[in-house]
Amino acid sequence: MSREIVAGVDGSPESLAAADWAAREALHRSLPLRLVHAWRWEPLDLPLVQDPTAQQRAAREVLREAEATISERHPELALSAELVGDTPVTALVGTARHAELLAVGSRGHGAVTGFLLGSYGRQVVATATVPVVAVRARDGAPAEPPAGDVLVGQHGSPEDSAPALRFAFETAAARGASVRAVRAWSLPPLFVYSPASLRLADEAGGLVPYEEKALREALAPWRERYPDVPVTEHVELGSAGQVLLSGSGSAQLLVVGRRARRGALGGGVGSVAHAALHLAPCPVAVVPHGIDAQD
Repeated sequence: MSREIVAGVDGSPESLAAADWAAREALHRSLPLRLVHAWRWEPLDLPLVQDPTAQQRAAREVLREAEATISERHPELALSAELVGDTPVTALVGTARHAELLAVGSRGHGAVTGFLLGSYGRQVVATATVPVVAVRARDGAPAEPPAGDVLVGQHGSPEDSAPALRFAFETAAARGASVRAVRAWSLPPLFVYSPASLRLADEAGGLVPYEEKALREALAPWRERYPDVPVTEHVELGSAGQVLLSGSGSAQLLVVGRRARRGALGGGVGSVAHAALHLAPCPVAVVPHGIDAQD
């Protein structure tokens, strides 16, 4: 299956900003871009005249306008557009199942149940098996991306953060940018910090050197794989969300991980990703890892 980038469009300025961001990323990675608009006829239980043909025509017009705009802005891009007859979540997640990433529009600073693509975006982020990048419009139109670095949060073991680090380094390499890797840590509760952990911290020379060593070890394979990508390491005491947000103002992209879980209520976004999606001023990439993540 050929590699591609997918962007969801719904006629909003935010989704057009996401499509524009995805077009630039597709050019950086030498990949095609597919625009997707979901539409399915579902008659409402209301005393109104409902015309499925007219609604489908309107849906095709949304897709046509987005395709024309992106094609005009990026004439060298390999671009396609698809109207998918399904619900937005199913259409976007299914279409992007084998894509490099999925880009969606973000309003930011919104309600818990509707901060991306209306009420559907949270479900897209929570269930997608590929990285989802949320992009918001600035002053009604996407601006040229800032020349900042790619900021990525590293947490837990090297295995836990490997997908997020991989995505950050791939993106930085494609853009000729640097990576700023951040590991946030907190003082451990007295009664849950195990003797083994205390011994490891003591062997490292203290808690801060222990955290710095953990970050170095997590970054080591990606430094080796991408030797031309400059890397800055930063360890800071505080919550991961606060530490990442404090450094996101100068970043061109913030990358965070999301543990993929199966459950009766579906997947979750996670507190760090939730904070980033709401408050970060730059585009935010949420990268799944765990049992449901794509290999």
